[in-house]
Amino acid sequence: MIDLYTSPTPNGYKASVTLEELELDYNVHVIDIQAGDQKKPDFLAINPNGRIPAIIDRDLGDLRVFESAAIMIHLAEKTGRLLPTKAEDRAEVMSWLMFQMGGIGPMMGQANVFFRYFPEKIQPAIDRYQNEVRRLFEVLDTHLAHSEWLAKDFSLADIANWCWTRTASWSGVENRDLEHLQRWQDAMEARPKSVAGTKVPFDITELLKAEGKDAEQFAKEAEKLVQK
Repeated sequence: MIDLYTSPTPNGYKASVTLEELELDYNVHVIDIQAGDQKKPDFLAINPNGRIPAIIDRDLGDLRVFESAAIMIHLAEKTGRLLPTKAEDRAEVMSWLMFQMGGIGPMMGQANVFFRYFPEKIQPAIDRYQNEVRRLFEVLDTHLAHSEWLAKDFSLADIANWCWTRTASWSGVENRDLEHLQRWQDAMEARPKSVAGTKVPFDITELLKAEGKDAEQFAKEAEKLVQK
């Protein structure tokens, strides 16, 4: 049994989608970021950095694992799925997984901050991060023109990148005009277990698509966290 500590964010989804795709039993513990749960002693004992997601693997003597990619790799190795053992295939999966960790995630995160949450609209910062996000989307699109999945087969790399790219509209960046990226996103959205993982701990899909008052209220709450 796995205890998953998470919130409805792309990084949180990376853990829950992986758990769903691997068909592992898990308990969900909601970490209310706006209430500061991630900074409370009980959670800091699991992840000293105070970030979600984190897990405790009860099958392995209450082993704690934090950082989303570390969790994904741990779960894949635990089950022998979604991460190949053959060196060249594993390297491809790991490369695209780290592409998300070092590029897609941080750049979309900063685009979100300056486009949605920062109290002042600093246009050069918005442009800088949105342009970089778009460039990274184009990298994915170019690669996917010649590959069904990011690596040889469906893997952790697809889960990690999709959990972020599916929220592109919240970053204010268009990607649905990229033919090959869109084909891949549609393939991901056709996977029931992956979709189920994006509803953990609860479903905010419509909120991420929202505009107007709903989007403004969500952004205002997030803005408080940015100011902290």
